[in-house]
Amino acid sequence: MSITILGIESSCDDTSAAIIRDGILLSNVIAGQKVHEEYGGVVPELASRAHQQNIVPVVDTAIKRAGITKHDIDAIAFTRGPGLLGSLLVGTSFAKGLALGLNIPIVDVNHLHGHVLSHFIRREETDVVPEYPFICLLISGGNSQIILVKSYNDMEVLGQTIDDAAGEAFDKCAKVMGLPYPGGPHIDRLASEGDPLRFKFSKPHIPGLDYSFSGLKTSFLYTLRDAKKLDPDFVEHNKADLAASLQRTIIEILLEKLRKAVDLTGVSQIAIGGGVSANSGVRQAIADYCSQRGLQAFIPERLFTTDNAAMVAIAGYYKFLDNQFCDLDATPYARVSI
Repeated sequence: MSITILGIESSCDDTSAAIIRDGILLSNVIAGQKVHEEYGGVVPELASRAHQQNIVPVVDTAIKRAGITKHDIDAIAFTRGPGLLGSLLVGTSFAKGLALGLNIPIVDVNHLHGHVLSHFIRREETDVVPEYPFICLLISGGNSQIILVKSYNDMEVLGQTIDDAAGEAFDKCAKVMGLPYPGGPHIDRLASEGDPLRFKFSKPHIPGLDYSFSGLKTSFLYTLRDAKKLDPDFVEHNKADLAASLQRTIIEILLEKLRKAVDLTGVSQIAIGGGVSANSGVRQAIADYCSQRGLQAFIPERLFTTDNAAMVAIAGYYKFLDNQFCDLDATPYARVSI
């Protein structure tokens, strides 16, 4: 008997719905919100209002593209947290209402679990997925974590940021360079044109496997401040080199701790996930490292690196198989760890 899961993701500023049947992706629809660009960051109230406008047409489109009807859905998986509470409330409430109307169960999904399990999204039966255990480097605007994944519901955080995340460092440094929001993709684009060895920025000395990016961010800001005293157009004249040097430094910080985690655990498979895993430099660095060490690298499609409902649906699919359903009185949460 086939199992069809509708996934709903609304944790931040993307409204997304996806359909997965027996682990195979049938559709994945994402509606972004350009309204935040002029503010240089996500405005929570505007995000929740946009979710309310988008969620019905997005879910309807996902069902139609999958070639099914709403009555073919066996369960609804939704992001319960972490994220913006107002945004999460929209997705949670919609999932509950539709599930009640269809008389089907709901499955709550941890957003971070979704990013890790995005590697199990398959378009074809023959698609290769990781084998347990594997390490996932989860890097996004709010999280930088090294996770030992023992099963879909057994994940151990080996190390994580103690302050800013890698994505936050990208975005904040991009902002002071005068780049549009979100800044990460613009840094990536400029880095391909610059000299990564032109500038040197501070690196943290944090014991164990934890990360820190606040010092790097401060070093970057001081470099720009001091240089602008001599040349007011310093940033404009050196954007590409600044971006390339910043990207190189962040990648070196990420890889240093990842190498230690691999040596500690002895795993042979490395996966990356989260918004920063869309960065070209990060993707190439992971591929090169794994090739040099004889490890298997799992680098997701860029579509599955940012917030999307396909990862929520696949996480919900595995929970469905274990009968891990959610009560209708469940409430979303803004913060939670793996």
